Amino acid sequence: MIQTGIFSGYFPYDLATSAAKIRAQGFNTVQLDLHFKDMDLSAGQITPEKCKRIRDTFREHNLPISCISAYTNIVHPEPAERQRRNGYLKEIIAHAQYLGSPYVISETGTFATDSDWVHHPKNKTEEGWEQCRSVIQDLAQHAYDHGAIFLLETYVNNVVGSVEETLRMFAEVNHPGLGLLMDPTNYFEDHNIDDMDKTLNQVFDALSDKICIAHAKDVKRAEGDKSEKHSDIGDADAAESHTFRGVGEIELPAPGLGSLNYDLYLQRLAKRHPNIPIIIEHLTEDDVPRAKAFLDGKLLANGV
Repeated sequence: MIQTGIFSGYFPYDLATSAAKIRAQGFNTVQLDLHFKDMDLSAGQITPEKCKRIRDTFREHNLPISCISAYTNIVHPEPAERQRRNGYLKEIIAHAQYLGSPYVISETGTFATDSDWVHHPKNKTEEGWEQCRSVIQDLAQHAYDHGAIFLLETYVNNVVGSVEETLRMFAEVNHPGLGLLMDPTNYFEDHNIDDMDKTLNQVFDALSDKICIAHAKDVKRAEGDKSEKHSDIGDADAAESHTFRGVGEIELPAPGLGSLNYDLYLQRLAKRHPNIPIIIEHLTEDDVPRAKAFLDGKLLANGV
């Protein structure tokens, strides 16, 4: 049956407290964010010893780490900044072997400089594609060399955003070090959100064999606010990937607060991946019980 998990970053405490609080909510796996109040895990500070301590702490709380966050803009247009970001991503990938999971995740980036989630015209050019493909090829090989798998997470405003672009990237980077993080909400735009079931089926018809880990958030049309949306999750040091809630016509709230057809999503996911971890996101700590109850109820109702 599908395993219910959550990002550890929504519990911004020291390592032991974070693990205890997550387990107290009834989760049995986590997507690991390398951010704890009592550990320095910044660039150049990750060590095998720290990783083993993290791994063992979560295992002792019956919370195996199913995947690892390393979200960054992998095609940042400023060369020095791109090198810095991808250098840290590679550092995380190299240490995944000590954290208990081979799966390290990032989105595919944008050539915008003011946000990691807004569209830029270069994102949909052949020049932009080639740069992104080259980075992903390098990350896949680096992951393979370190016993890991780099999972790309698509997002409509990034270089790889559509089903067709995802298929093209996997065709051009046909590598055992590359896999897919499935989040169907990231494929919705103004033109297809009203074709919910058709779009979900297209996503799974095309990509089911690439999926390694799944996410649980929601999607709906934005109301008055069409700007980039962020939420205060109660942690001044929180990564923007945890505060982001959508941009333009589409809002991306917590599970159960949008229009995603969760029944169809879970049915299609479980058909090929009956024991996959599904990781809750886009919420605040005080909303975790509601979101987990919603997801658990959908899993129960669909027998998965």
